[in-house]
Amino acid sequence: MTRELVINTTSHETRVALLEGGHIAELYIEREREMGIVSNIYKGRVIRVLPGMQAAFVDIGLEKAAFLYVADVFDEMNEVARYVDGDSSGTDQAEAVEQPLPPIEDLLKEGQEILVQISKEPISTKGARITSHISLPGRHLVYMPTVDHVGISRRIDDEEERERLRLLVESMKPEGSGFIVRTVSEGKSEADLQADMKFLVELWKDISSGVDERKAPALIHSDLDVTSKVLRDILTEDVRRIIVDTQDEYNKIVRFIRTFMPKLNYCIELYDGDEPIFDSFGLEVEISRALGKKVWLKSGGSIIIEQTEALTAVDVNTGRYVGKHNLEDTILKTNLEALKEIAFQLRLRNIGGLIIVDFIDMEKEAHREKVHAAFEEALKNDKNKTNILKISELGLVEMTRKRVRESIGRTLCEPCTYCEGKGYVKGHLTVIYEILRELQRELKGLPAGRITLLAHPAIAGLLIDEERAGIDELEQESGRSVVINSRPGFHVEQFEIAIG
Repeated sequence: MTRELVINTTSHETRVALLEGGHIAELYIEREREMGIVSNIYKGRVIRVLPGMQAAFVDIGLEKAAFLYVADVFDEMNEVARYVDGDSSGTDQAEAVEQPLPPIEDLLKEGQEILVQISKEPISTKGARITSHISLPGRHLVYMPTVDHVGISRRIDDEEERERLRLLVESMKPEGSGFIVRTVSEGKSEADLQADMKFLVELWKDISSGVDERKAPALIHSDLDVTSKVLRDILTEDVRRIIVDTQDEYNKIVRFIRTFMPKLNYCIELYDGDEPIFDSFGLEVEISRALGKKVWLKSGGSIIIEQTEALTAVDVNTGRYVGKHNLEDTILKTNLEALKEIAFQLRLRNIGGLIIVDFIDMEKEAHREKVHAAFEEALKNDKNKTNILKISELGLVEMTRKRVRESIGRTLCEPCTYCEGKGYVKGHLTVIYEILRELQRELKGLPAGRITLLAHPAIAGLLIDEERAGIDELEQESGRSVVINSRPGFHVEQFEIAIG
């Protein structure tokens, strides 16, 4: 499959799109006012230790305090985490061991200053997730100065190559430190790995040398900008070309590749078309579609994607697809088509956390196993770690996808100010009947006179016309007249009652 990088840069925003087969597969956005902070290193101050949660909150200078779990606390005297093989950009490297973790209050005290790294950006109402297990990602390796361990990317399948890389890195690494060998290291020479290792070790020396003089909270080290980060983490031999629309960004990319990937020959193009680069490649339309809830399938079926605070729900429907043979075949074909689109949409929208997929119910166990196996295969292209459970008898799949940053929907959108993020407003009749009940309360026991009702124009129009009978009944019961006035600036659920 042909892969390309399309980069759009302005003074206020940079967007990097990874195209697979001509369609956008992943989108990275960085804005001048909202720079990404994952992998940034801070000197922080512990402001609260929570023994009941085995966690602490740390002030690192952001709007919200960062969250630090006990397994992410580095303790030189009693290391409490082990590192696993994986291909990571430097986040969430540690996994808790099976042995009991020490109490958080034995490791941290309020007011203590510690060096930490962002593993997850602040998401929704939650602060950043941090770790004191520092990791520095390079082109071929991830350096872990606090852990004596060598891990190999799971994506490198050849056992001989895995062993070669392991022995090579173990023979070169500084004593007491660790490295993870990334997927792009497969087949690389000792010189390639050694150059990357030397750069990362020197970078860590530079970062750690001035930490003691800095007062917490303080930013100690910033990771690369979004373009350089994507080039470092994604650029492989199967990316055929890079297209960029500004000369400055073009020059920066050329310098980066010459410095860190001198042996690789890439086609780098400076776009000079008349229309904006994302319009030229049809990406703006694809991004707009990625913000919608419904995604149509080629067969006529559809999937509905709903993001909530706790999880993301994906519902599969046959829609207009009626099949050609029997119901079971129709359901199976729809589910098989849907799972490919779901895997694609999870990457494109960068949806993470807990995900529930409601496939159409399949009676045959063989069909459920076929869909599950196909779903696992479709998720293999996703560089974010996923974990998928078997399909239940109800057709539900529970899965998780590693979440490091906000989804595209939450990056590009904000809660609707009109519905206050609920996703709905009260129906017109509901509002009208609320008004009638409130009028009944206000008019009860009052002497004759006039009462004025102010409401949204659509509500006022219905009360004057179709629902006038309710107003007439109240006027007869109370002996007071009701004057209805519309207010264009009112919310559809808003109304006011003035007496006298």
